[in-house]
Amino acid sequence: MATRRLWRKVLYGLGIIGAVLVVAVIGLAAYVARTWDRVWDDVPIPEVHASTDPDVIKRGEYFVYGPSHCVECHAGSWEAFQKVIDGEKVPLRGGLAFPAAPLGTLYSRNITSDPETGIGRYSDGQIARMMRYSVRPDGRAAIQLIMPFHNMSDEDLVAIISYLRTLPPVKHQVPENEYTVVGKVIKSLVPLFKPRTAAQVNPPKTSPPQAPTPERGEYLARYVGNCTGCHTKHDQLTFNAVGPEFSGGEEMEPAMLPGYDPKTWYRTPNLTPGPGSALLKFPDRATWIARFKVGGRHHAGSPMPWEAFAQISEADAGALYEFFKTLPPTEGPTGEPGFRKE
Repeated sequence: MATRRLWRKVLYGLGIIGAVLVVAVIGLAAYVARTWDRVWDDVPIPEVHASTDPDVIKRGEYFVYGPSHCVECHAGSWEAFQKVIDGEKVPLRGGLAFPAAPLGTLYSRNITSDPETGIGRYSDGQIARMMRYSVRPDGRAAIQLIMPFHNMSDEDLVAIISYLRTLPPVKHQVPENEYTVVGKVIKSLVPLFKPRTAAQVNPPKTSPPQAPTPERGEYLARYVGNCTGCHTKHDQLTFNAVGPEFSGGEEMEPAMLPGYDPKTWYRTPNLTPGPGSALLKFPDRATWIARFKVGGRHHAGSPMPWEAFAQISEADAGALYEFFKTLPPTEGPTGEPGFRKE
């Protein structure tokens, strides 16, 4: 009799737990359905206006094809990016697919001036909000890791928008991003998939002068080139940083360029002055600059945008070197050819 009563209690307890779990799952599903692709009406639109000044437009072109490497994602296809490698300035029509497990597949946007499928349908402020707050023109959130421009200076942000306004329109409808069920849950729950807050956005009016200084290098590494996005190890589910900044270790699939091996992946190298780091391969600033300006792509599948960084000025390349030298020495991978991923 006592045993029977005990089993009734156990079964009753299990039933309560099961009911709670069912309610929790239903509640989570309802929350995800309501929030994973919500519109953020309360995120401000910056007071930013494009310029027609030729010097401003030229400055924007420098960023788009150089340190901000917009061309890498927005070229539209790996075939088009091959033309970039060959020195051609291809239309930034978007549409390049980026498989991003477990999220799904993401597609780069058309950033030509086309009024139907490009940025011609958006205001300067809407484009600025995307770059600053990671909120798309339709009010939906993007991924903060691929929009590092929140504290880019006003002058540089205006320069980029001004240059994009000059691009000839290319009509090219880009597919919407395709999220898995897991991706939708992550997008609902993880802060990096929500808009940046006002506390995170505090851009200066002007950027540090273009000179080989640590201040200029830090500005480029954090808010222009997104070096921290790739050269910091992130959790593959939440995308939160799990390693020291700039110490490398992020696992990246190969770029699908001619001659690449789909099974050879890459770990981003350590950019701090720690033992055995990639930075310490360069004994001085001049050697570092030469790697960017004339070193070129050593491995076909390397995800590093070498072609864009070959366009940066010697002063900016030198500034990155000077900044990385100031970082606390940390252990991390050297970034040598890669590793097999079956």
